Amino acid sequence: MKAKVYNMSGQEVDLVELPAAVFEANINRDLMHQALVRQMANARRGTHKAKGRSEINKSTAKIYRQKGTGNARHGSRRAPIFVGGGVAHGPIPRKYTKRMPRRMRRAALRSALSVKAENGDIVVLDEVTMNAPKTKEMVAFIDNVASGHTALLLLPEADVNVEKSARNLVDVKTIMARYLNIRDLLGYEKILMPLASLESVMDFLVDDSYVAEPGAESMEEE
Repeated sequence: MKAKVYNMSGQEVDLVELPAAVFEANINRDLMHQALVRQMANARRGTHKAKGRSEINKSTAKIYRQKGTGNARHGSRRAPIFVGGGVAHGPIPRKYTKRMPRRMRRAALRSALSVKAENGDIVVLDEVTMNAPKTKEMVAFIDNVASGHTALLLLPEADVNVEKSARNLVDVKTIMARYLNIRDLLGYEKILMPLASLESVMDFLVDDSYVAEPGAESMEEE
């Protein structure tokens, strides 16, 4: 698959071949859904907690005599039916972690990239550089290459100027290419990919046996 290469002004400057193994892969929507559910579940902290009746600090004395009051029989103010009592079947801390083999995760990424490429939502750039953090310049850049769309900008490496320029824009997100993940791929309409980022993505998606540097898959592991 051939793709046009643009500069930051939105002008076509070259053509590049997108590997069919990644951008024309078999589209497995069930696999993409499974990967997305896994990532969203793994991002949950699971620290929710409500006190049960055994954890409430109230008197253990019978609240009133058994007979003669006309009221229902009760023995504890800690019962869930009373204000200030325990919560019946309330949430407790737990892990939501889901496991998914690396090959399946990467196959899901290839499916998502293939969907984006099929819809013309992959925008290849020669480079993305800024001399200083300027939100105004970032807005002009996004208007040139992805006007009217939300955009995910993949950086080949950390770039403080570019990241600071985009962080106040609600429709733009920047991440390093090695942190590519299914949630961001499906959550943004246009994927902006400099040539250096394209090479980084190819490194771990073309070959399933490739293992990135320690910490490189932290976003994929969420």
